[in-house]
Amino acid sequence: MAPDLRATYLGLELAHPVVASASPLGSSVDGARMLEEAGAAAIVLPSLFEEQIEHEALAVHDVLDSALYTSPEALDYLPELDDYNTGPDAYVEHLAEVKEALSIPVIASLNGSSPGGWVRYARLLADAGADAIELNVYAVEADTAETAEQVETRILEVVRAVRAEVRIPVAVKLGPYFSALAHMAARLVVAGADGLVLFNRFLQPDIDLETLAVVPDLHLSTREELRLPLRWIAILHGRVPISLAATSGIHEPDDVVKVVLAGADVAMVASTLLRHGPGRLTELRNGLGRWLEEREYASVEQAKGSLSQLACPDPSAFERAQYMRALVSFSRPSP
Repeated sequence: MAPDLRATYLGLELAHPVVASASPLGSSVDGARMLEEAGAAAIVLPSLFEEQIEHEALAVHDVLDSALYTSPEALDYLPELDDYNTGPDAYVEHLAEVKEALSIPVIASLNGSSPGGWVRYARLLADAGADAIELNVYAVEADTAETAEQVETRILEVVRAVRAEVRIPVAVKLGPYFSALAHMAARLVVAGADGLVLFNRFLQPDIDLETLAVVPDLHLSTREELRLPLRWIAILHGRVPISLAATSGIHEPDDVVKVVLAGADVAMVASTLLRHGPGRLTELRNGLGRWLEEREYASVEQAKGSLSQLACPDPSAFERAQYMRALVSFSRPSP
């Protein structure tokens, strides 16, 4: 009998645990439809960035402001900026169209930069029909005067504010750079987060030696990057009452198996889809099913977390002891 691949993430019932994470593939209705047809259990839309919206709003404000000084009639026929529809119209429209076209859950992604922005746009996305919202916490904390506690408090305040405003599930996509990540995860639960997505990949700039300019340099993830989310999914599973999504470095069916065994509710993939096409989703799902069947697991749920830190015969494998063992046992590669 084939194993039951069904999974639950953020309270959403999924056919299996392989989810298409935010990528250009979801930026059109046709692309989103292809992801569903290829077997995605759910999709995360590309992020809505608050800076893009604010840039548009400022541009409109400049037009309105200049018109007020050049035409007296403008005071009557131009609307106030608060009434002017400079919000995320295109994103909301796209979200609504994708929801209409697809039968699988659609998760909106929001990357805000101010507490008010997070809340305002989260409300709009919820009203547009999103099944859940992923708060993409992407910030390089470069202020030498700001403490770690201040950074964490700012994130927690955003989560609390969004949670108070929307009724749909809220996940937080975090980077790995916290001094006490497990404690931060527990605080996010208290703040109202329904799930954690581990981890956000911080894109690192490069320096062009010809132009002497700092340039963006985007690289797709590799399988080696899986180890970081794998460790923390295993540590957090069973310790915090929250949904866990693994992302970064999931490219092969074996990678999906690993994150499930560690305790992830879902495996989110993007880079492997960009490399191999949406059809990769079918391969990942089927590969997971074959592995479970060969080892006589009845379901994904039975396998989930069976190699988490709580369930592992050697819990130290996920902590400092493993670092020491790796160094002691390392032998120089053959020339």
